[in-house]
Amino acid sequence: MQKGTVVDLTAPLAIAASKLSLEHNLAMADSIILATAKQFNAILWTQDSGFKNINDVKYFPKK
Repeated sequence: MQKGTVVDLTAPLAIAASKLSLEHNLAMADSIILATAKQFNAILWTQDSGFKNINDVKYFPKK
């Protein structure tokens, strides 16, 4: 049983991710996560401090 959605890394998604990587100084893996969330109009919830100053990301610091 699968509860998530498998998303292919298409060329447009990879290009969007590379632009986000440069814009926000993110690792490529993180920028792919962000680009995918944006593509699906999803809210990205994270405790990864690399995302803390990015609009539309819900960052919660680790305790």
